[in-house]
Amino acid sequence: MADIEREAMEYDVVIVGAGPAGLSAAIRLKQLDADCNVVVLEKGSEVGAHILSGAVLDPCGLDALIPDWKEKGAPLNTPVTDDKFYMLGEAGAVKVPNFPMPPLMNNHGNYIVSMGNVCRWMAEQAEEMGVEIFPGMACSEVVYGENGEVKGVVAGEFGRNADGSIGDSYEPGMELHGKYVFLSEGVRGSLSKEVIAKYELDKNSEPQKYGLGMKEIWEVDPAKHKPGSVTHTMGWPLNKNAGGGSFIYHLENNQVYVGFVVHLGYKNPHVFPYMEFQRFKHHPMVADLLKGGKRVAYGARAITEGGYQSMPKMVAPGVALLGCSVGMVNLPRIKGNHNAMLSGKAAAEAAMAAIKADRAGDELSDYEKDVRDGAIGVDLKKVRNVKPLWSKYGLTASLAIGGFDMWCNTLFNFSLLGTMHHGKSDAEATEKASKHKPIDYPKPDGTLSFDRLTNVAFSFTNHEESQPAHLKLKDADIPVKVNLAEYAGPSARYCPAGVYEFVGEGADTKFQINFQNCVHCKTCDIKDPSQNIVWTTPQGGDGPNYPNM
Repeated sequence: MADIEREAMEYDVVIVGAGPAGLSAAIRLKQLDADCNVVVLEKGSEVGAHILSGAVLDPCGLDALIPDWKEKGAPLNTPVTDDKFYMLGEAGAVKVPNFPMPPLMNNHGNYIVSMGNVCRWMAEQAEEMGVEIFPGMACSEVVYGENGEVKGVVAGEFGRNADGSIGDSYEPGMELHGKYVFLSEGVRGSLSKEVIAKYELDKNSEPQKYGLGMKEIWEVDPAKHKPGSVTHTMGWPLNKNAGGGSFIYHLENNQVYVGFVVHLGYKNPHVFPYMEFQRFKHHPMVADLLKGGKRVAYGARAITEGGYQSMPKMVAPGVALLGCSVGMVNLPRIKGNHNAMLSGKAAAEAAMAAIKADRAGDELSDYEKDVRDGAIGVDLKKVRNVKPLWSKYGLTASLAIGGFDMWCNTLFNFSLLGTMHHGKSDAEATEKASKHKPIDYPKPDGTLSFDRLTNVAFSFTNHEESQPAHLKLKDADIPVKVNLAEYAGPSARYCPAGVYEFVGEGADTKFQINFQNCVHCKTCDIKDPSQNIVWTTPQGGDGPNYPNM
């Protein structure tokens, strides 16, 4: 708030978010100049606590940043040994051969990893180089300079009462100023969203598209465990209700990542993404793998899916957007961590060149050029039409036409389709409930499938309940009067953590926000048909505490 006095600390570069993009930037800055003054601010209780990704990692980002990562003990322990793709029906599966797929779809040379553990290792490398990393420091405000440039951020505010007033133990936090500020908050970060809107960075790009990724870690029977095995599926149970698919990755220690992605552009507000995930595990192929095993962790996260044409302008005065703050996921590969790392490296190089030239607070245009014209742009341009094809024509057509388009881009650097448009945002894609039939989902059995609140306990989520709810409503009447009346209350279903519910009946119906359950996936901020829910950051250290997601 403007009337609160805060101490300020000065840095060369302030980085918000200790994910792969932010940590790569910090490491590269120190590689270029050991005296560069760099700080990384992380809202999770520790580095990695809020990191959730598949993840099969393409090591090209690490290769560029830390070529000797193997010698330094990076936790890339499970190389991909087997790569399978299936189309599922309710009771069976058809294996799709690998040979028609373009080379970019090949996982040879990639690794099954915990990105949380990779980030923890990267943080160790950064700290050894002198980077200051502060976990538990949520960044709640952008600080602007006299000329409208981004000057810094406010971090570490604690102790407000539930009504927003200042409590007895209030700590105002600090302003951290930098010659440049990097926002590497991940998908739909609150500060990135503000900066994009303020500087109209998305005015010349397509709407960003998203998916909701949900993931469980299972310990399975050692006889069924195949380290390095990678399986992807499409089709059942989603079928025509929504786009999406699954992943099953066998890592070390008899553990398997079981994940499910639902594209958030679905039309039917009765779709219940979490229950689609739970139903998927009852497919015979999956149930046989998990039988006799146990789930040990759960989490959820939104994924950027818009691709090259949805990337906003990445720079404004004093600030650069990195990684998923821009949207650098290659959707058909289901990979973005390599591009996040490359973006951090590119931003660091642009900032260091500017600092050496005695610049500060201007636009790092060289960073944007590097991303669009370099390896990231090449990676994303090849697959830019896969998502719009899927959205417009469905799964089968997108596989055929999208595959042909990827081959054309790979072989000739050319597409007969040009660059297709996405059209509507995911919120706008939601249709009135009257146009669709409700979907009857089977009840979780407590062995293979679980109710949301039981699973949220396995995300180890915690929020101090005396603080203001970090999920804000623009208009408190809209959830019941509009979203429930016209869209059958989709927030009660699209949230994978059971945050939102409608209680009471008839005229007594009320909208309840259980913010303490929130796993910070940002789906509500994305999919709410009225765009009435605004996700803001809670106190630092709150939220999920993922072990090795």
